[in-house]
Amino acid sequence: MLFNIVYITVAMIIITGLYAALFKRNLIKVVIGLDLIESGVNLFLVSMGYKNGGIAPIFTNAPNTKMVLPTPQALTLTSIVIGVATTAMLLAFCVIIYRHYGTLDVRKVRRLKG
Repeated sequence: MLFNIVYITVAMIIITGLYAALFKRNLIKVVIGLDLIESGVNLFLVSMGYKNGGIAPIFTNAPNTKMVLPTPQALTLTSIVIGVATTAMLLAFCVIIYRHYGTLDVRKVRRLKG
């Protein structure tokens, strides 16, 4: 049962991020929701590569024991780098929208065309 707590946490983080990204009207909160979704996916990737009692795969003369998969960890590092760049770009868009329209409310920005 304790092993499933990670997957329950992943689901709660992703659901919270989806709620913020879909139902919040402030653009900063939407960006935070997207970051929560990314964090949930990263946690899921890391938890999928975990093996109880596993050792790091960098040892070349390791005995015949279980090794942890390095692929999910590499994917997670790549996802973190891409996520930071995407978040920076989205926040830069939020700053430009605020300077242009004077608001970050999605409903008001949609009405103001120009």
